[in-house]
Amino acid sequence: MKINYIQADITTVSADIIVNAANSSLLGGSGVDGAIHRKGGSAILEACQKIRAKQGKCEVGEAVVTTAGNLPATYVIHTVGPVWNTGGKEKENLLQNCYQNAMELAITYRSETIAFPCISTGIYRFPKELAATIAIDTISKYKDQAIVKEVIFVCFEKEDYMCYERLLKNET
Repeated sequence: MKINYIQADITTVSADIIVNAANSSLLGGSGVDGAIHRKGGSAILEACQKIRAKQGKCEVGEAVVTTAGNLPATYVIHTVGPVWNTGGKEKENLLQNCYQNAMELAITYRSETIAFPCISTGIYRFPKELAATIAIDTISKYKDQAIVKEVIFVCFEKEDYMCYERLLKNET
C-alpha cells in the first residue's frame, strides 16, 4: 500500500472513496463537510438522511458510507472527528477510530484508493501535527492488507501539507 500526500481540494480528487470530516448530524456543515455536500449534490444528502432515519446521528469516531453523487469517486465515507477542546488521550483515540473505521469500510467495499482530509484540524481545533501523526500511524497499520493500494492524505491548507511532508519524507 502506497501512502501519498497532496495539497488540494478533496472534492477534486479522483479516488474510489473520499472521506468526509462530517458532523454528527450527517446533514452537511462548513469546511470539508460543506464542500462535499455542495459539490456531491443532493444524492449525498438524501443518502445521509436515510442513514439518520435508520440509526440516528453518527457518533464521534464512527463512520458510514454513502454514494459520492457528483464527486469523482464511487463512495463517500462520513466520519465524525472529535472536538479538541482540552484534548487528551480520549480525543486522540477517537481520531484514531475515525481513520481505522474508514479503512475498515474501504476494505469491506473492496476499494483500491481512499482519500482522507485532515480530520478535526479545522474548526474542531485538533493540533495539526498530532492529528497528522495519528492519521499516519493508524493508516500504516494497514500496510500489509491486500485491498487498498493507495491512501492519499489531501491537505487543503499549506500548514497541514507541511506536517505530512515532515512526517512522511522518509517513508514515501
